[in-house]
Amino acid sequence: MNQPVNNNGMAISKLQHSGVTVWFTGLSGAGKTTISSALEKVLLSQGYKVEVLDGDVVRQNLTKGLGFSKEDRDENVRRVGFVASLLSRNGVIVLVSAISPYRNIREQMRQRIDNFVEVYVNAPLDVCEHRDVKGLYQKARSGQIKNFTGIDDPYEPPLNADIECRTDLESLEESVSKVLAKLEERGYVQVYSQHQTVEAR
Repeated sequence: MNQPVNNNGMAISKLQHSGVTVWFTGLSGAGKTTISSALEKVLLSQGYKVEVLDGDVVRQNLTKGLGFSKEDRDENVRRVGFVASLLSRNGVIVLVSAISPYRNIREQMRQRIDNFVEVYVNAPLDVCEHRDVKGLYQKARSGQIKNFTGIDDPYEPPLNADIECRTDLESLEESVSKVLAKLEERGYVQVYSQHQTVEAR
């Protein structure tokens, strides 16, 4: 089905849609950024306003002075959540990709952000270590990195995530489709060609 058009034949942009924060949580290497990037392309192709808050980029800018203690990790999540809340209440679909390892602070974000969808990007630790695209697990195992989630710092999986993507068992397309289906079910989006491959505008 094609994107709807107005009386002049121009594509209708969905600039007035309800905003929502889609919070991707999971171990490093589980696939959070990969899924959120693919989802961003689909949503942009359909005329939605989308912003991505990626954990690594956020730490280089918004939360540069924070370390990796539990207190600093929680503060990192609070700051990301604050920005996500501002954006989503102004009609933006916000895709947050952050390990956010502690359950309690994630639940706080759920309570503070009006429209909130939690996506647990789940892959076993050994799979994430095998991927290790940034070489972080190797550094953590050798002691070069301390307080690394999954190695010497805990990860607390969601107990009631809205969506679970098993990236060791399903394709990227399947994971993206799961998230789109939930967003459609809740009325945040209406996607007309989910599986069309597009370049982000």
